[in-house]
Amino acid sequence: MLPRGGALIVYERLIDDDRKPNAVGLLSSLNMLIMTEGGFDFTAGDCIGWMVQAGFTEMHSEPLADTHTMVVAIK
Repeated sequence: MLPRGGALIVYERLIDDDRKPNAVGLLSSLNMLIMTEGGFDFTAGDCIGWMVQAGFTEMHSEPLADTHTMVVAIK
């Protein structure tokens, strides 16, 4: 269990929220669907929604170098 004030950081190649401009993220998602049973990729908005459901109160996403994104949540 994450203590109050703790942070969760998700570092991932995410699909953009519009599911259009980020071709690399979409290709990564397609690869996940093909190579794994039940695999899927998600957007930063999806991730933040799950964090809200898990009780986090402060969330934000930051694009990083290359094609990766960091989503940060504070409990």
